[in-house]
Amino acid sequence: MSVVTLLKKSLIGIGLLSISQLAFAHYPLMNCSIVGDNIECEAGYSDGSKAVDYQVNMYDYDDNLIAKVRTDKRSIATFSDAPDEYYLVFDSGHEYPVEVDSVEITDK
Repeated sequence: MSVVTLLKKSLIGIGLLSISQLAFAHYPLMNCSIVGDNIECEAGYSDGSKAVDYQVNMYDYDDNLIAKVRTDKRSIATFSDAPDEYYLVFDSGHEYPVEVDSVEITDK
């Protein structure tokens, strides 16, 4: 086998491995709703896996931390008090954290 053929096969193999890594990538997700007097956020990943024991932070629009809660064994973070305007952040350590603005949250 010539060096050129071996090099071509190696490059093709590296390219296929790179593409397959993209197919297995999973991204953080969070869905929040109002349940009674609480705000409940279910955090997880696009592959369906749960995010157990992760921190979800609540910020006001001046980026001040108001509250922080950890997800429970069901991947749910529950906030009992909230100001009129806020946003929630689930940062799982991936490139982009998930942010949910208070105006996006509806009753369950």
